[in-house]
Order: sequence, then C-alpha cells, then structure tokens
Amino acid sequence: MANRWKPLVVLGTGQFLMVLDASVMNVSISQLVEDFDTEVTAIQAVITLYTLVMAAFMLTGGKIGDMFGRRRVFVIGLVVYGVGSGLTAVAPTVGVLALGWSIIEGLGAALVLPALAALVAGSYSGRDRAVAYGVIGGLAGAGIAVGPLLGGWVTTYLTWRLVFAGEVVLVVAMLLLMRWIPAQPRPTDRPPLDVLGSVLSAAGLAAMVLGVLQSGTWGWVQPRNPPFTVLGFAPTLFVVALGAGLTYAFCVHERRREARGRTPLVSLDLFGNRTLRAGLTTLFNQNTVLLGLFFVIPLYLQVVQGLDAFETGLRLLPVSVTMLGASMSGTLLLRIASPRAICRVGLLVLLAATLWLIGAIGPELHGASFAGAMALLGVGMGMLASQLGNTVQSSVRAEERSEAGGLQYTAQNLGSSLGTALIGALLIGALATSVTSQIESDPRVSAAVAEQAGVHVEAGVSFVPADEVAAALAAQPGVPPEEAAAVVENYRDAQIDGLKAAVLACSCITAGAVLFTGHLPSARPGARTDTRSAR
Repeated sequence: MANRWKPLVVLGTGQFLMVLDASVMNVSISQLVEDFDTEVTAIQAVITLYTLVMAAFMLTGGKIGDMFGRRRVFVIGLVVYGVGSGLTAVAPTVGVLALGWSIIEGLGAALVLPALAALVAGSYSGRDRAVAYGVIGGLAGAGIAVGPLLGGWVTTYLTWRLVFAGEVVLVVAMLLLMRWIPAQPRPTDRPPLDVLGSVLSAAGLAAMVLGVLQSGTWGWVQPRNPPFTVLGFAPTLFVVALGAGLTYAFCVHERRREARGRTPLVSLDLFGNRTLRAGLTTLFNQNTVLLGLFFVIPLYLQVVQGLDAFETGLRLLPVSVTMLGASMSGTLLLRIASPRAICRVGLLVLLAATLWLIGAIGPELHGASFAGAMALLGVGMGMLASQLGNTVQSSVRAEERSEAGGLQYTAQNLGSSLGTALIGALLIGALATSVTSQIESDPRVSAAVAEQAGVHVEAGVSFVPADEVAAALAAQPGVPPEEAAAVVENYRDAQIDGLKAAVLACSCITAGAVLFTGHLPSARPGARTDTRSAR
C-alpha cells in the first residue's frame, strides 16, 4: 500500500466506526426493548438523542479543532468516544445506555467528525482528494453494511454489548496508528470559544428535535398525552417554536460577535456560498430519509414479521452492499457526469426505491420485491454519499475546512435526528389514527369495546407485536374473544397503514430534495473553475 493512503486507513476507520453504532442499534431495537423492559419509543428517543447530541455540538467540535489543532482534537474525540463505548457495553439501565451511547459517544463524535473531514482535505488534494472522499463515503456505506449483519448476528446469538466492547478495541488500534496522519499546520492563534453561541445553537437544535420526537405522544395541536398543555393546546408546536427562536437568537449573536471583531462559533458568511449551501441541504435531506427508513424498516421486519436481529440484518444486506458499491464508484461516475447530475439521478433512484418499498410492505413479506427495493435504495444513497463530502469540503478555503466540516456533520446528524424523530412520530400518529378509525367502523366491535380501545389509544399507542395486543385484551374483563380478535386484526392492518405512511413521507422528502440541488457543481472535475466562485 502506498504511504500516501495510510492516513485514509485511520480516517476511514473513524468514519466506519461512527456509522456502525446507529445501524447496530436499529436492528437491535426489539432486543433492547426486551433487555431494558421498556418500549420502542424509549429506544427511539435514545437513538434520536445520539444523533441530536452530535448535531447540537458539531459546530463547537469544529471550532475546538481550529483552536487546538485538528489532529489533537481527533485524538481527544476518539478517547471520549472509547469511554462512551465502554460504558454502553456494561449499561444496566436505559438511562446509563443514554449516558454512554447517546451523550458521551455523541460528544466524542462531535469532536472526531469535523476534524476528520478537515484532515482528509488537509492530507490530500486534486484527484486524490476526490478519491479519498469517495472512500470515506464508501466506508460509511460499509458501516451501514456491516452494522445490521454483524450487529444482528451478535445480538441474536451473543449480545449487542459485544459490539461496543469491540469498538473500544478499534479505538485503541486507531490511536496506535495516529502517526500515519501527517502533521497539520498549528493554529496561529487561539481565540476564545464562543460559549454563548455554543449554548444557543445546542439548545435551539435540541428543542426543535425534542418537539418533533414527542409529537406522536403529545399530539401536534390537540393534546394526546402530554406532561403539560399550553393554553389548552399540546406543547409540541410551542417547543418547536422555542427551538426556532433560540436558533434565530444564535444567528443574531453570531452576527453581532463578528461585527465586533470577535471570532464567531461559525461564520454565517459561509452560507453565502451557494455550492456549500446546496451540499449541506442535500446532506440533510439524504440523512433524514436514510435514518427515517432505517428506523421504520427494522420495525416492520421485527415487530410485524417477527424476524430476529440477525434475520433483519440479512434482509437489509442488499441496501448495504449496493450502497457500498455505489459510494466507492464515485470517482468513476465523475468521468461521465457532474456532481449535480449524479446527485439528481441518485435522488430519483432513491424516490423510485421508496415508492417500490411502499408496495413491498404488506402483512406477508414478499422477499424478492423487498430485496429489490432495498438494493435500489442503496444505489441511490451511495450515489449521494459518493459526491457530497467532497463537494462541501472543496467549496471552501483551507482555513474554513473545520467550520465546513462542522456544518457538514451538523447537517447530517440533524437530518438523522429529525429523520428518526419525524418519521417515527408519523408512524405512531398514523398507527393511532388508523387503528381508531378501523375499530370504530368495524361492525364486529361493540361501541363499549371501541370506546375502551379509543381511551387506550388516546393514552398513547405503541408499535408492538400484535400478539402483545392480543394478550393485553385477553386480560381485560368484559371483552369477548371474538371482539378481541377483531381488534387485533384491525391493529395488524393499522400497523401496515402506519408503515406505508411513514415511507410515503420519506418519498415526499426525497422528491422535495431535488429542488435544492441547483447550485451543486455542474461540471466534471478538471472541466470547471474553482467552486468557490459560486459564492
């Protein structure tokens, strides 16, 4: 192996590691629910919190890299991440799981990822840089490929905890190979960290995602089961509005800080770069759809179809393999098309895959159709992953790369958080609406039983196996067996309706994403001017 690719071994392993976690957790949802004696919504919150912590602190992580040196911060972030992985491996409760995985690992990743993006750009240039970012995108696909299969096998036959113990070993190996990454220019000055900006950005993003995450439980307007109400309404929109207000206050604060000649957490002038803005928006949309689907599909396979974690991993293998292949072929695609054309085709392929998936989801699992939809999904995702990282980093100057890296992974992880939260909330909301309407219109169910079921739905419906619903109804006095069977049948149908509605929402997001690709690079590398001219 040529020495020039040694840095990519360490940096690519870091990217692989960051992606592996979420994909392992997604196929282990049912086992986590059982191990911690909790509900799907609790694990959904833990998964969302992980990506939310990364999104909330990614800008801060990028700025710390500028202050103390990207390579040093990369090492510190790996150490923090390793500590979180070790705690997650031994977590006795959901609370400790959230602390180790969602918070500590999330903070470690917020230090690692912006530094990683900048280190790739600092270690390579020209075509080598495009190749390097293609490999990074491919290894992200590999993490998604290995995660469901490895995580599913380990979860089913051993324990999911071994994955996180293995991550600690991987972190140690990376630390021992850090000498492979060339020394980076030392920061010439060390301006103070914008603490208020960090707090405002983190609080704003957290509040918006929290509101979306809880919408399925609280309700959007009419209260469903919230801890409190605001003027008689559900608190959801008020919490989202609070987050938007805090984010606006962050922007005002950053402008004022820059006007006074002080270093901001992130220069808002970067958003005047149309290429960067288009790349970030497309990254956000891609990850909203990807993580939304990777939350919904394992629920379909495990809760509705009754597959275990390993069988779920096998069913997800087509998307993983094709995503890896499409990601790694990014530089070959650039020989015949521009990044803009590749991303637009990728989004159209992704749209076709989600529409196909809606047809493939049903009470019975149609293996060939489902596998085809998954394979096509991976092609679309891989085409996007092969271009967007290099597009973002190549659109800015060298001294702006940490900030751009922070924005890049903020967009990715905010999309991941909102994908899990929004699509999960839509799934639960559609389930509740469908099961209520079906029970009320079913002549086999008496008005008394329908009213009793409606009360339970209003108190908060969960996406659980139909057998659990049947067992709960059997324990209810006054519910005749034939009516209980009708309610269970309606619940099964409502599950399929909810899943289809969630995937349809992903289709709509994908279709809308095409509209934001207009300022992606329109010429192949070597045949265009510097993308910074797009400012």
